[in-house]
Formats: sequence, structure tokens, C-alpha cells
Amino acid sequence: MHLRLIAVGKLREPYLVAAAEDFRRRLRPYHRLEEIEVRAGDGSEAARAMAGEAEAILRLIAPSDHVWLLERTGTEISSEELAARIERLPLDGISQLTLVIAGTYGAAPALLERAQFRWSLSRLTLLHEWARTLVLEQLYRAAKIAANEPYHH
Repeated sequence: MHLRLIAVGKLREPYLVAAAEDFRRRLRPYHRLEEIEVRAGDGSEAARAMAGEAEAILRLIAPSDHVWLLERTGTEISSEELAARIERLPLDGISQLTLVIAGTYGAAPALLERAQFRWSLSRLTLLHEWARTLVLEQLYRAAKIAANEPYHH
């Protein structure tokens, strides 16, 4: 499976950069991972920032892409359910999954409409850097589960 992670902004905190790199390394034997960073809006106006970020993200997504949007109001799933969902994708003819993490102000309506699935890591509001690192960790954990390997460490 080819996993594409499109995220608004860069990871800046050194401890999160290190954690993300660790999970990328761990994920390599299981999936091909491509990460794309989109410039965050300037923050002067939330609606304009959201629209600009969505436009930049949507330019990177082909009409045939299967898209999951990370969204606080989306569906919460367990690690086991995540593994099962990813494992089902090839059975549906999907060889690439695009995951999107919107910016500080959330996802514009165009992104919400484009997503086939809205995935919530938690009902809590998380910093985007944390969310991105948690997504990488959960993708690794799901790969371990799918391979019937221990995943608790």
C-alpha cells in the first residue's frame, strides 16, 4: 500500500520531529510512505487561510485518489479497526491512501466534501504537530496488527 500524508505546516518541535522520524523508519518495511507539507495560511483571517490551504491540498489530490481527512468530528476507530480498514482497501481496488491533516483553523468545506472517510484521533483538539505524529504512530501500529506481529511497544 502506498500511503500519502498531506499535512499543513511543518513539524518544528525537535521531540516530535524525532518521534515522527522513528515511526517513518518503523513503517518502511510495511508500506511506502510519502509526506507532503503544504504551507499554512498567514492566519490573518481564518476563512481565507482554510480556503487557501484546501486549494493547495486539493491540487495535490487526483480525482481517483482515496482520501481520509483527519477531523476532530469524524469517526473514532480503534487501532484494530484502522488495520482492518487499511487491509480492505486493496480488496476494493485501492492501492494508494491519501491522508490529509488540515491547518490550525480546520478543514474547509471543499476538503470535507472530498474525503471518503473522516477519521478522528480523539474528540480532543490536538496540536497539528501532535496529530501528525500520532497518525504516523497509528499507521505503524495498524501495519503491525495486520502482519499479526506484537504491536504494544
